[in-house]
Amino acid sequence: MTFYPVIMCGGAGSRLWPASRPRRPKQFLALAGSRSLFQETVLRVAPMIAQGQDARRLIVVAGTGYADAIAAQLAELETSATLLLEPEPRDSGPAMAAAAALVARRDPDGIMAIIASDHHIPDDQAFRDALDAAAREAALGRIVTLGIAPTEPSSAYGYICPSGPGLAPVERFVEKPDAGTAARYVSEGYLWNSGNFIVSARTLLAELEIHAPEMVSAARASLPPEPDHETVRLTEAFRAAPRLSIDYAVMEKSDRTSVLPVSFAWSDLGAWDSVLATGSGAAGLHIGIDSETCLVRAPEGMVVATIGLQNLAVIVEPDAVLVADLSRSQEIKSLVERIKAEAPHHADAPDLREGRPYVRFADWMRTAALPLWSTLGVDDRGGFVEALDLDGRAAQMKRRARVQTRQIFVFCRAGQLGWTGPWRARVEGGLNRLFEAYVRPDGAIRNMLELDGSVLDDSAPLYEQAFGLLCLAAAHEADVMAERCQAQAAVMLEALLASQPPAGRGWIEVGSHPWQSNANMHLFEAAQAWEARSVDPRWSLITDHIANLALTTLIDPKTGALHEFFDADWKPAAGEDGRLIEPGHQFEWSWLLSQHGRTRNDARAIAAARVLYDHGMRGVDPRRLVAVDALNADLTMATGRARLWPQSEWLRAALNMAAMSEGETRELRLDDAAKALRALRRYLSPNGTWRDKLDEQGRFLPEPAPASSLYHIMGALDEVAAASRNGLLNDACGDLS
Repeated sequence: MTFYPVIMCGGAGSRLWPASRPRRPKQFLALAGSRSLFQETVLRVAPMIAQGQDARRLIVVAGTGYADAIAAQLAELETSATLLLEPEPRDSGPAMAAAAALVARRDPDGIMAIIASDHHIPDDQAFRDALDAAAREAALGRIVTLGIAPTEPSSAYGYICPSGPGLAPVERFVEKPDAGTAARYVSEGYLWNSGNFIVSARTLLAELEIHAPEMVSAARASLPPEPDHETVRLTEAFRAAPRLSIDYAVMEKSDRTSVLPVSFAWSDLGAWDSVLATGSGAAGLHIGIDSETCLVRAPEGMVVATIGLQNLAVIVEPDAVLVADLSRSQEIKSLVERIKAEAPHHADAPDLREGRPYVRFADWMRTAALPLWSTLGVDDRGGFVEALDLDGRAAQMKRRARVQTRQIFVFCRAGQLGWTGPWRARVEGGLNRLFEAYVRPDGAIRNMLELDGSVLDDSAPLYEQAFGLLCLAAAHEADVMAERCQAQAAVMLEALLASQPPAGRGWIEVGSHPWQSNANMHLFEAAQAWEARSVDPRWSLITDHIANLALTTLIDPKTGALHEFFDADWKPAAGEDGRLIEPGHQFEWSWLLSQHGRTRNDARAIAAARVLYDHGMRGVDPRRLVAVDALNADLTMATGRARLWPQSEWLRAALNMAAMSEGETRELRLDDAAKALRALRRYLSPNGTWRDKLDEQGRFLPEPAPASSLYHIMGALDEVAAASRNGLLNDACGDLS
């Protein structure tokens, strides 16, 4: 007998407003201890899966909107599970039917313990003992439910009438009664209906075939063809399932139901009075005088002071406060209905996509970042400094060509987006400095200067040529020194074509990693920018070559992930170099290949871009919701460190994917973009600087803000502006004016 715990993660818990709301339901809240109810449920059933056995036997059924919350809370527990995600809620019947279909496909004889995610059960062992006893009965073809021995008459619960003492067939299920009827039920030996069921997948499907054939048909049809991944997304066929609870669909009709009486402490924490009864539901700082039998919950950093109160709930959230008589806790559901009608914005938790976060991002660029870097970020020769400390003082460092060219690009784009600051003067000064000090006699761009302007490194890395070409294209588009920019780009194009490698191989970089994807990626970006200028058709030779390089060589044909470093034959390099996968570069290549694919109507490039995006998302830490720096070759996280730039590329790629998608997928990508923007904003300082590196403990390294990051931030803002112009974002911010 193989055991499959199935945790049902639906429901809004409206009687626990304002803490519990549809976007943040009660199962994800810590209502009776330091862990959430969902986490306590996971820990309660995890011992039933022996160590070393397949962790995917733990199944969590939820809507797609809860996937990130579930992943984050599982990550905190260092636990794995199968996520079975519904495209829309259809009540408990279809959800259980889908879980049974999944278990039956993996193990037709598997026994499911279908349990609620939001119950408070202090005695974990007693609960597991009850599941063991019920599982033995379920193996005989019965559907067993746990009946709670009532501690008092209550109209908050449904009741079960057993046909006899002990484990016995169910005589009938009854709905929540009035107070008088509840007292009679308790005197007659009825049990509270806990909503937990133990049944084999085979038995539940058989009963569904008899009593709800349309439901089981839709559930089976909604399983995707490969159900063995950690995340199983039910298809649109699930929407055809009748919206019914399992009680109405099966339990009240089946002749196979049994009830096992249990006497352990149990509460469904359905209202604030039951949270108080746990003895551990308070949160935050409460200072009270003559305040008895009160439940006070407040956010960290807030104090709630009370005088002369009794039997009250005081629940404080950042956008709403509830003060209620605990004896009337059940009425809060009616209050929420009024809130939905009169103050609908407060009926649910704030959406990451609400509150105009994209406008605030654009405002930060317009009023803080661009003014700072166009003044304190400029040196006395018209070029740009390498870094500013968090107080805005320039770091005295060497001057790399890539910083000069990236900043020229940034100010060109700022001007094109309508910024009214001195963008043109900064572009002209930067270009003059570039032509005067960085362009070699042969037309190549040298790598690096000393602070005094003397040459420190006269080599011409491919990386520097790529960013030189990108800034020249941006200046050409902005009509700043356009003829000279086009002439310089033409010299560099001739050099690229003269050194063009055979198909399936990239241009060679200088230094310790000559065969790499990154420098070719930025050349791809620059060539696309010049191709869009329509000044020389030969730029398409560069873009087509690098697109083919990515699709045939850089991307692993088995995993679809793009590698960083290669050997002389353009095979993944030996050792750690060859195994490195960078989530930020998966996002960057996804964006670039999708642009190329749409220009060429190339379905292969677009398909690869979608896969690369998905692989980039594997690098998003579900607990901290930031994109980390590196993955292993098997796409597991190699580090917890997270720099700023992958957050920018995640945002740009997510909005790009949203623009390429429709329906639910578009909404999922827009949710990704909202999370990416929130991640990025963690790094940004109000004065226009930023922190660059977040360590595994969630601490930022104390170091100056590198100027080179502004290129990534501007790329993200460019995509935000495009999404706004195209109507993809309600939070419109189409320019920087």
